[in-house]
Amino acid sequence: MEKIPRIELSALENRIDALIRRCEHLEEENRMLRLERERLMAERTQLLEKHIQAQTHIEAIILRLKAME
Repeated sequence: MEKIPRIELSALENRIDALIRRCEHLEEENRMLRLERERLMAERTQLLEKHIQAQTHIEAIILRLKAME
C-alpha cells in the first residue's frame, strides 16, 4: 500500500475537520429553522382562528343591521 505524504495527510485532515464543522453548523441551522417553522405554523393557526371569529362577528353585525331596516 502506498504511503500518503504527511503534507497531503495534514491537508486531508484539515479538510475533514472543516467539513465536520460545516456539518455541525448546518445541523444547528436546520434545528433553528425547524423551531421557527413550528412557531410560524402555530402563529398561523391562531391568526386563522381570529380571522374566523372576526368574520363571524361581522356577519352577525350585518344580520342585525339588515333586521333593523
